Amino acid sequence: MGFKQSIEAATTRNKSPIVLALDVTREDRGDLFKHSMKLINSVSPFLCAVKINHQLVLPLGLHDNVAKLIDGIHRHGIPAIMDAKINDIGHTNEFIASEYFSAGFDAVIANPFVGYKDGLEPVLRLAKSKERGVLLLVHMSHKGAIEGYGQSVLDERTGERRSQFEVFAEKALQWGADGVIVGATFPETIAKVYAILGRSIPIFSPGVGVQGGSLGGALAAGAKYVIVGRSIYESDDPARSAEDLRRSIATVG
Repeated sequence: MGFKQSIEAATTRNKSPIVLALDVTREDRGDLFKHSMKLINSVSPFLCAVKINHQLVLPLGLHDNVAKLIDGIHRHGIPAIMDAKINDIGHTNEFIASEYFSAGFDAVIANPFVGYKDGLEPVLRLAKSKERGVLLLVHMSHKGAIEGYGQSVLDERTGERRSQFEVFAEKALQWGADGVIVGATFPETIAKVYAILGRSIPIFSPGVGVQGGSLGGALAAGAKYVIVGRSIYESDDPARSAEDLRRSIATVG
């Protein structure tokens, strides 16, 4: 089963579009591996995927404890996404993606700023051959994201000035990406990206909760999946918080 089918199946089965951003650190949580696995086991019934960032890969080791975490995620029938933000030349990008896929990740996040030829083409080709996913970073969730992803650029095809994120959304269509990332903190941007993509490519929206993004606002603007981190894993009862978030989705719209 490929990434698209896996996340859609998990969304239907768990009745949830919530992706957990598992960004816990050793400083906050002591035994990082045990704590992360405990979180995965407790909240997975309320998720459609888990996203892992460098907070876990660097201290735990990719092919050691992180691979074990991925196995735990898969035992719950949900996919694992690596927030790699791949952003280098093609040869290096392909190596990075290959390592993450070999560790068990079902999808990687990549930065379209590096372009396609000798940039992300090898990643997209590799992912397709392995039935894995590539999500393009169209607009991040932090305040400074607007300086890069929101800047005005010249469209070489039309000679018109457009927002960078709009150009990236069109690249996602051209390159055959499996999803795009657009911060929930910019709902108007989600709506503009959705106007370009429609239902062809799903929008994943991080920044819900602590960063100020609204779960309902992101979904209403066109996001298909919402990425939530601290609002779940910093809670006194992560499973209850995840379940409450899932329940709140029924009131959206």
